[in-house]
Amino acid sequence: MNFIQNKIAARLGGKNFDTSKKNYKFMKIKKAKAEAMAQWPHLPLIDLGIGEPDLPADPLVVHTLSQEAGRPENRWYADNGIPAFQEAAARYLLHVYHVAEIDPYREILHGIGAKAILAMLPLCFINPGEIALTTVPGYPVIAANTRHLGGEVYHLPLYKENHFYPDFSRIPRAVLEKAKLLYINYPNNPTGQVATRAFYENVVDFAYKNGIIVISDASYGPITFDDCQPLSFLSVDGAKEVGVEIHSLSKAFNMTGWRLAFIAGNAKIIEAYGHVKNNIDSGQFIAIQKAGICALDHPEIIRKNCERYSRRHDLLVKALREVGFQAEKPKGTFYCYVPIPKGTKSGISFQNAEEVSEYLIQRALISTVPWDDAGSFLRLSVTFEAKDEQEEKEVMKELKKRLLQLALVF
Repeated sequence: MNFIQNKIAARLGGKNFDTSKKNYKFMKIKKAKAEAMAQWPHLPLIDLGIGEPDLPADPLVVHTLSQEAGRPENRWYADNGIPAFQEAAARYLLHVYHVAEIDPYREILHGIGAKAILAMLPLCFINPGEIALTTVPGYPVIAANTRHLGGEVYHLPLYKENHFYPDFSRIPRAVLEKAKLLYINYPNNPTGQVATRAFYENVVDFAYKNGIIVISDASYGPITFDDCQPLSFLSVDGAKEVGVEIHSLSKAFNMTGWRLAFIAGNAKIIEAYGHVKNNIDSGQFIAIQKAGICALDHPEIIRKNCERYSRRHDLLVKALREVGFQAEKPKGTFYCYVPIPKGTKSGISFQNAEEVSEYLIQRALISTVPWDDAGSFLRLSVTFEAKDEQEEKEVMKELKKRLLQLALVF
């Protein structure tokens, strides 16, 4: 007798638990992608949907791991991390963000990736019926774990008309009275918007007035372009009194699979996170933490990545504009966020971004990520595969060619 379905926890849907239904949109796109590749096996996929760096970690970082991996002193449980990594994180905050007043031993802890940190934070604060404020479109992990705990999620839409910042003035008083956490993410995935000091000051003021804890996800923090400099939430007066910031080595240092990040800020929040973490994992492999120290002490690695992404953004935006998209170069992240076309000259009309994304895959083997949470947009990543500048130009030339053949209407 198959009784397992009836034993699934209510927080996952109980007897109605079915992950294929929850991921319906993305399963459709994945299926369409596979079908299109099978239909045109000799036509290369232009994959602009990938959200991971296209290059491996820097050789210096890899060499450090290879040296440290076999050392007997690194074989032990890491628990809540090694002090040397916390010290390196503090140096990184100082050198990259000019954040000076951080105690590495009380105000910084590592995590097995930013995702794990985000998943644990609701365990520290959310009781049944309490609310987490999350921006949409955005990363769903903190919302999912809030709901698992019996909490509620209130979405703050990121509209283009508001420059992709949340509007706190529109939150109902009844929601504010139950709100416990505010999740923000800048530079923002997927919009590419960056925070200003005035915005962060507004966040601090909002948090103070309403007694809400701020969780700033800075996973894309140092990936900025042109005259835009990296800005930390923690650099604003009062930020450390109301919240924390999460920094990931995945995007900035091409270390997605290494699973290494850190959380910094309010000591009491760090203490609560450390207590929960200590009962969930045993810490990241010490050799990886030591490789992470190497990375954090070499921010020039980030600058090289930013130069490549900036160059690719210039090429992508130019190609998109020539086709008819209202594309603007983002100030941060490796994502370009564009409004969808209305349809095609052949008479096809698009109702949402999901339809456009499927159409691009099926008809042109172009992979994108659709977002329909606050208007209909496509997210295009510049982490596509290309071995050098010439190949980048060739990929963009082919992209433009395929898009023009679709005869899109804007």
